[in-house]
Amino acid sequence: MKRIMAVLIWLMAGPGVAQEDGMLDYTPPPADSWRYFSDQVMGGVSTGRAEVLGPEGARYVRLTGEVSTANRGGFIQVRGELETALPDGAQGVVVRVRGNGEGYFIHLRTRGTMLPWQYYQAPIPSGPAWQEVRVPFTAFRASGAMLRDVPRAEAVKSLAAVAYGRDHQADLSFQWIGIY
Repeated sequence: MKRIMAVLIWLMAGPGVAQEDGMLDYTPPPADSWRYFSDQVMGGVSTGRAEVLGPEGARYVRLTGEVSTANRGGFIQVRGELETALPDGAQGVVVRVRGNGEGYFIHLRTRGTMLPWQYYQAPIPSGPAWQEVRVPFTAFRASGAMLRDVPRAEAVKSLAAVAYGRDHQADLSFQWIGIY
């Protein structure tokens, strides 16, 4: 039965090779290549850092800091740029997360997000235990009216874990596992 399900998922997903857990054959950017950004690039005052932790093969990024909406700011993030395009037909991303219980977000940038403040955003939970979360592309909301309603998988250029939008202490451990 598992094998039949894997074949059905592969057929529905289109190009890409489905594994038995429904994931497509795709390797996300390694945690060591992710970059930290804050609202200070636009005059905000949020502070934080990102560090890579964990053993080789299971590395993850921990994003910590103080998010402040003062001075029209309000975010810290860590972003991974894609080296290869996502396969056409991918339905969403799979991440592992844990944190301090605050709400966090995944941001996607695509070939259509030309301006620095454009992105697609989907919420992700956090709690003290690691949890695997599947986030369909249909859950992402465009940051403005000039973007498509739903991002196309093959157009995605980067993925970011983001603490955003309100004054709070951020502590999020994040690992992008793959796509489905």
